[in-house]
Amino acid sequence: MHDFVPNYDKSPFIKVRQQNITCGEGWTSVCTLIRQHLSDIRSTRQVIALECYTGIDDEEVIDSLRAGLEGSFIHTKDFMLPEKDIREMIHPDVTDDAIFGYITRLDLHDFFDPSAPARVAQEVAQMTGAVFIYGPGATLLAPRTDLLVYFDMTRWEGQLRQRRGEVSNLGVNNRGSKASLQYKQAYFVDWRVCDKHKRTLMDRWDLVVDTVQKDHPKIVSGKAYNQALQQTAHQPFRVVPFFDPGPWGGQWMKKYCGLDKNTRNFAWCFDGVPEENSLLLQFNDILFETPSINLVFAWPKDLLGGPVEARFGAEFPIRFDFLDTMDGGNLSLQVHPTNEYIREKFGMTYTQDESYYMLDAGDDACVYLGLQEGIEPGRMIAELRQAQEEGQPFTAEKFVEKIPVKKHDHVLIPAGTVHCSGKNSMVLEISATPYIFTFKLWDWGRMGLDGKPRPINIDHGKKVIDWSRTSRWTREHLYNTVVPIAEGDGWREERTGLYETEFIETRRHWFSKPVRHTTNGSVNVLNLVEGREAIVESPTGAFDPLIVHYAETFIIPDAVGEYTIRPHGDSKGKTCATIKAYVRFRS
Repeated sequence: MHDFVPNYDKSPFIKVRQQNITCGEGWTSVCTLIRQHLSDIRSTRQVIALECYTGIDDEEVIDSLRAGLEGSFIHTKDFMLPEKDIREMIHPDVTDDAIFGYITRLDLHDFFDPSAPARVAQEVAQMTGAVFIYGPGATLLAPRTDLLVYFDMTRWEGQLRQRRGEVSNLGVNNRGSKASLQYKQAYFVDWRVCDKHKRTLMDRWDLVVDTVQKDHPKIVSGKAYNQALQQTAHQPFRVVPFFDPGPWGGQWMKKYCGLDKNTRNFAWCFDGVPEENSLLLQFNDILFETPSINLVFAWPKDLLGGPVEARFGAEFPIRFDFLDTMDGGNLSLQVHPTNEYIREKFGMTYTQDESYYMLDAGDDACVYLGLQEGIEPGRMIAELRQAQEEGQPFTAEKFVEKIPVKKHDHVLIPAGTVHCSGKNSMVLEISATPYIFTFKLWDWGRMGLDGKPRPINIDHGKKVIDWSRTSRWTREHLYNTVVPIAEGDGWREERTGLYETEFIETRRHWFSKPVRHTTNGSVNVLNLVEGREAIVESPTGAFDPLIVHYAETFIIPDAVGEYTIRPHGDSKGKTCATIKAYVRFRS
């Protein structure tokens, strides 16, 4: 693939099949559709809830609505608790730690003064005409409204706005503060309370607004939006990937994903993480961007499968992402917490078991996996501390096994295993979803992109390292444990993992002709790891075919049931390969 011309689609979209969809784009259209709905309400007073997700630019939205709508505006932030009280309330979840917190047990109503609904009702009673209640929790302050408009925001765009100093966290005025701390509050508190509240509104919102693109919103009727989610939950689809640089980042994704060659590097790509990624829904000729987690909230059983939904709830438990170290550097030496530790310390119900699938590899590619035989745990921890505190190099190979890897190798990494990918690797990381919980033990003495040392988590890490996972054990149980499963005309199936303590099963299919799959009770997440192009089809014509390209991740809802994949386009007559992950229920 040295002359590879990228055909990776960075903006995949779902064409909505509905006809006569109520939608528009631009603030003029947003205001026009709201006015049209209000014209049908025969009353001297109309109460409109303008509900918002966190991360929205309030000034842009309010100024634009005031310019296009006549009426009185009430801001939910004016009825929240004093900022000092909110900071005290969320502190047990946000904590003083630079990275970690606790998944909040709060609800959105906890951010408001208990008297707020009565006070709002008093104000509204004295008004006539249109009364717009704007902000997170609008429907909490005014439960009975004539119109409900939801202004949504994707998590990734919210993070970018935090980095640019454009937004504050929920209930506090911290615009321009350190982006990593804003992100931490969003992860542990803001997203959680806003998501819980959003789920109560999805079956009754009248209009939904995409606010991702600054000064260019898109609006669609709630009915059309919900029908689009229903359609998506019953067909193969892709989410919108996003890419980010890092101190160890490489150059592979620039070439194979067609990215900006002037960017220093790209370290990460999330391409299959519904908690973070977005969906593009095409209504008429409008591309509407929306959080893909909304699909999980709306259709958890159809998307995930009944057994998976029963186990995880409305959470998408499988994550696919890229880690690019080609012409870059080693990842940080790290370990992930056990289930018990992550539940006790951080409030998560399951941990980040994972694996590295080598999508590509240089001649000197390697992984650090497990521990050397006969090491003394105390000595390793002492030398890690000395390296961190005194700046002396930590000789990783003295304590950690270093294993050469090549393209299509699969390395399994159950929680508690010390590990990292080395330089000159292109990793497709297949893992459980709680991605933030990585305990860095050593970062090779380098700085972050901001020129400052990245946080090291030796105190957490030493408590979860499984010291029995030494080189002989890891090479036997975690490295290329490939088992043939089945074969047919032009295809063969192999089991590549994951380890028995992990809930994710992975299967690789090599195929030059159509190969049949079945979801069998669990959502399937796949990536085309070999071949330029393939096509996903329904044996019964139940959904429109989906064309996928090299390195693209795609999701098959459990409701799809049977589907086939075959080489397509330039790959016809050639051998392709997919790696598929799903939740297993028995060995």
